[in-house]
Amino acid sequence: MKYELDLFGVIVPSLLLWSVAAYFLARIISKLMKHADLYRRIWHPALFDFALFICLVAGFVFASTEFFS
Repeated sequence: MKYELDLFGVIVPSLLLWSVAAYFLARIISKLMKHADLYRRIWHPALFDFALFICLVAGFVFASTEFFS
């Protein structure tokens, strides 16, 4: 995995890009779950959203080391 990416002349940490992508994906999943009324089965929705975000970031980092290195 490259730890830094050159984005139009600006050096950006790759973790920042994976975090932004995971945030938007987590928001989409959260809205879909809210629409399907699945949050009433979850004890603590905010904690679930945070755990979902962390799992997505970890998955993106793992995938980037496997496929982009």
